[in-house]
Amino acid sequence: MSIKMFRKKHLSIMTWNIYFGADLTPLINTTPEEVPEVVAEIFNQFNQTNFTARYESISKQIYKTRPDIIGLHEVAVWTLQSPTSLDVIDFLDILLGDLSKLGLDYNIVAINRNFRNRLPSSTGSTIGILDRDVILARSKSPLKFSNIQENNFETNLVVPIGGQPFKVLRGWSSVDVCLFNHKFRLVSTHLEANSSEVRFAQANELLKGPGVTNLPLIFIGDFNSNAEFDESQTYDLLIDSGFTDAWDIEDKGPGFTASQARNLLNPISTLNERIDLILFRNRFDVRKINRIGNKQRDRTPSGLWPSDHAGVVAKLNFHHASNCLEASSHHKVNNKFL
Repeated sequence: MSIKMFRKKHLSIMTWNIYFGADLTPLINTTPEEVPEVVAEIFNQFNQTNFTARYESISKQIYKTRPDIIGLHEVAVWTLQSPTSLDVIDFLDILLGDLSKLGLDYNIVAINRNFRNRLPSSTGSTIGILDRDVILARSKSPLKFSNIQENNFETNLVVPIGGQPFKVLRGWSSVDVCLFNHKFRLVSTHLEANSSEVRFAQANELLKGPGVTNLPLIFIGDFNSNAEFDESQTYDLLIDSGFTDAWDIEDKGPGFTASQARNLLNPISTLNERIDLILFRNRFDVRKINRIGNKQRDRTPSGLWPSDHAGVVAKLNFHHASNCLEASSHHKVNNKFL
């Protein structure tokens, strides 16, 4: 395929925080005696937000937009262990299975395994959670991937839970992508929400790590830094480092992506921050960009929003003539909870 033909082709990219299903912050500053009751309340909220209903709405949005590459965040694995049984709720397995039923097959390109914990519940069970960020790609696609990296940040927030320090481990995934001998790098991340200092340090790690490349570069993810706020230091750091915000190119209004109520039942959308971003540096043009999962019709029949975040989907034109001699085929990794 000639470069001229390729320049008429676009690349579709999605980023979406699909939500653990519960607010974990009540665990912070608990005493050992308080932990079991708080864990039970958190797991009750997880059951109420009903991922088995929400994933159908999430799948529908992916089916409608059919992105070439998807970055998903808070792709949790929950476990419920009793003396006689172990139940595992794996968001990724559930979502990929539903997409397959819709006729869409996605491959796992990269998985970040971030923080995990297992704590006793007042119900007598032990509740576990593993946080993951995932990059997926359409299986029937000419995209090839190489230099796949899955890493955790060196700087992370540490909070007290049950009287013990707990590291809120977060990370990033990076992959070099080749399409018809044209190469760029994609980085997906979820930065710290509860500390501006930690968040800023993590953004610096991105710039000094996977951001060090001569390739055209795309950063996607939940950056937890409000693009519409004048003093968003992390956002400003990224923009000042040469990135362009894809949403700003289209100039389609505020484009809020966070946050709905933690129980997802608020009747009117409460999105009031734009923290889920698609940023690019060098050789890209924005053809189209939209939010998903933010409309009333996207809610489940019981009234749940598909996530506490809206997703963002952009179609980008890519103009570059680099060499992809070392690009490899799709890379699958094991996503089971260990």
